[in-house]
This record gives sequence, structure tokens and C-alpha cells, in this order.
Amino acid sequence: MNENGKVFFAKKGDENGLTEKIYMNPQMVNRHGFICGATGTGKSVTLKVLAESFSAMGVPTFFSDVKGDMAGIGKAGEDSEKMQERLTRFDIREQFSYKAFPVTIYDIYGEKGIPLRTTISEMGPQLLSQILELNDTQSDLLMVSFKIADDRQLLLYDTKDLKALLTYISDNAAEFKEDYGHIAPTSMATIIRAIVALEAEGADQFFGEPAIDINDFFCTNPSGYGMVNVLSSEALINKPRLYSAFMLYLLSELFEVLPEVGDLDKPKIVFFFDEAHLLFNNASKALLEKIEQVVKLIRSKGVGIFFVTQSPGDIPSGVMAQLGNKIEHALHAYTPAEQKVLKAAADSFRENPEFDTAELLQNLGTGEAIVSVLDDNGAPTVAEHAYILPPESFMGAITDSERDNLVKGSTLFNKYGQMVDSESAYEVLNDMKQQSEEAAAAAETAAEEKKKTEAPKKKEKMSDLDKMKKSVASSTGSTVGREVGKIVGEAVLGKQGKTIGGNIGSAIGRNLLGTLMKKRD
Repeated sequence: MNENGKVFFAKKGDENGLTEKIYMNPQMVNRHGFICGATGTGKSVTLKVLAESFSAMGVPTFFSDVKGDMAGIGKAGEDSEKMQERLTRFDIREQFSYKAFPVTIYDIYGEKGIPLRTTISEMGPQLLSQILELNDTQSDLLMVSFKIADDRQLLLYDTKDLKALLTYISDNAAEFKEDYGHIAPTSMATIIRAIVALEAEGADQFFGEPAIDINDFFCTNPSGYGMVNVLSSEALINKPRLYSAFMLYLLSELFEVLPEVGDLDKPKIVFFFDEAHLLFNNASKALLEKIEQVVKLIRSKGVGIFFVTQSPGDIPSGVMAQLGNKIEHALHAYTPAEQKVLKAAADSFRENPEFDTAELLQNLGTGEAIVSVLDDNGAPTVAEHAYILPPESFMGAITDSERDNLVKGSTLFNKYGQMVDSESAYEVLNDMKQQSEEAAAAAETAAEEKKKTEAPKKKEKMSDLDKMKKSVASSTGSTVGREVGKIVGEAVLGKQGKTIGGNIGSAIGRNLLGTLMKKRD
């Protein structure tokens, strides 16, 4: 709910009732904030009230729906006796109206919303290394692999593209050694296993085309209301690595894509990161520094960020220092560790002499909070005991048919509804492998054919040799036979028999020696 260009979201209160209104200055929303509190204390209602207010002033928002009830913002609220009592208590009956807000519902798995994807290339090697939990050596190899893909003009859209690239590089490591350094096959195999593990969480559906265009989050409806972008996360929240991968990608993408605009009268978009602890759990020092840097610098891009979590202790101190607008619902402190967190949370507020902040935090009811916002000069106000307004949209989960109507009624459904498998590294490398195998098979066939054609030629050469030997045998046999025949013929018939005996002896000698040489061969 808005008044005078500001977000009216709560009223001050005590045992005597509700008094002054509490506003959030839209000019200070890019100084970020947090919404904390134990389960069941009213965080979701607070988030919905803020999202409605930003939407009404034309500011798009984005938040995840981990319980399945936030999509109700796309449906008008319903009147009830309890709601009438709340409206009377807040004294807002005249300005309050039940209404639906423009909503686009996304789902990485494509089951409860428009499929939401990005590509491997857009994620980049640095962020992907953090998500895959790679060590320094493996991270360097992944970066080298991306460089090879760029040099060879291999497009990386999905996980099968990346696995095909890594396998290709590993199999041809010797070829790349001179230009890119030593590539250890064992390290490449480790990276591939990490990708397969991420695929088991649904990464094969998250990485692909068409990739989400960040600019589609900045839509408004014909009435000028900012689009409320809801990421259905009931299943996704059980896959923490994939959930954090997407959230970190959004932060990085916003920082890279949006231009510098300085301080605006109102933010260009506001992001609510629910279950924010998943962003920071087990994060490396380098990753924490990157998140802190992005949170610090993204304010100049006109983006507001709210971290939503159960305990302020879930947020690293470096990030917490960047959060100016604070809404703290009830905290439980039964153990020494919880009491330490409680004290730290209380100390983060400017002290209000009217109450003990730490004590009040333990005794807040549902819908109550301790609030501190930034004033017009950017200074935090003193802690106030606040009661959060009721939302104008539907409180609770919508039916499957209502959700389906909202999803398919979006103008973006046709744009992102179907995954596209364009030609990329996987197809190119498979074609190269197939061509190589076909060339090898053709070479083998050619070798066999050559062998077959060369065998008759060898046999033919042997026949020529036989002819030569036969000619020699014939000539030799003829000469020897002629001389023997002359002697025999002259002895029997005299001088006349010498000629006849020579001719007969020549024929007999030729045939006889030829036969003997043939048998020898």
C-alpha cells in the first residue's frame, strides 16, 4: 500500500493499540534490506505486502516461492470476518481494496511455471567453478576449456555441450599442450563427474535454450503496475546447489547487464532472496567476497535486494553491513549460540528507550516485527515495534487450474515454453568424431582393396620368370640333344644319319630338360 509516494507497510504499536504509520522510502530501497524471523512469524506476509506496494508504484519484483503460497499475489484477496477486524484495527478500511497483481510464474523444472533457463556460456567458468565446488587447479582447467571453446568457436549451451568439450580436450590433450599447457585427464574426469552430480539436481533442465532475458523481468502491465516475477521453488529448494546457482547467476547478470543510473526516485527492480542462507552455506572466501562486492555496487544500477531468512546470523557480516532496511520478526533463543545471535540482532538496531530490543524480539507475535528503515538522508531510524499490514492479494496457495491459467496467460509462455536444442559443441564434436571414424574406416577398406589388387600382379611376375626359365631350358636342351643325336645318327646311318640324328636329338633334349626344370620348381 502506498501513500505520498512512499511504501506504507506497517504501524507502530504497543499494548495500547496502533499509532503512527511506518513508511519505507523508495529512494532508499537500493540500500537493500533483510526480512528475518523464525518459521511462522509472518515473513511471507511481509514480503507479499512489500511486493504489492512496489508493484503498485510501477516497480517490478522477483522472489522465490518455497512454500507454494506466494503465487496467490496474482489473485484478489477474499473478505472475511477476521480480515474486517484487521482492517478496522489498522484503520485502513477506506484505502484498502482486494486486488490481483500482475504475475509471471517461473519454474526451472517447467512443471509449475514457465521454464526458466540460462546457458553454460552465460553462467561462465568462474561462477560455474564455485557451483561445482572445484579446487584451484580444476577451476583453471575449466577456464582453459572455455578459452578453447571460444578459440574453436564451439557454442556451450547445455551440460552435454560442456561434457563433450571436456572429453574432447582430454582425449586430445597432447594437441593442446603447446598452446594451453598441460591438461591432466584425471582432473578433467573430476570436473565431468561434478557436472553429472549437478545434472542429478536438474541442471540439465536449467542450462539450455532459450535462455532467460533479464529484461523480461522489468515488465509492467497496461495499468502501469510492475510485474511480480515468482520463481516456484518447492522442489528447487531441496536442490540447494542449483538454487544457489540460479540466485548467484541473477546477481551477477544484473550487475553485468544493467547500466549505471545512480540514485533514483524509486528502484528499477527489487529482488527478494528467500532462504538466503543457501547462498552463503559452504561458500568459499572468494565467492563471499564476490557476493559482497555485487551487493555493494549494484545499488548504482537501481536494484534493491532483500535477503529473507530465519536468522540474521545466516547473512555474513560483510553483506549485512550493506543492508539498510531491517524487518526482524520473532527470534527464538534457547541455546547459548542462539542467544549470541539474538544479541547481535538486537545490537544492529538503533536503540529505542521505550523497550528492550533483545527481550522484545523473543516475545513478538505473528505479524509483529522490530523495524528500522532509512530516512530521507539515508540514516537508519530507531527501532520500532511494528505491526505489518495485511496483503490485498490472496493469502494462501492457489489451485492448480488457477496456476495453469496464470502461467499460460503470460505473454512469455510462448517465448520460453519449449526448450530448443540448437547446433552447439555437442553436435559439432560428435560430427567431428563421426567423420574421423568414417575416414579411418575408409582408409582401412582402401588398404584391404590395395592388398587384393597387388596379389595377381605378383603371380603374373612369377609367370614371366617361368617363361624365362622355360626358354633357357629349351635352348639348352636343344643344343645338348643336337650334339648327342649327331653322334648316334652318324654311327648308325653314316654321314647322312648325322643330320637326321641331330634334329631328333635336339627335340628330345629340349622337352626332357624343360620337364625336369618344371618338376624342380
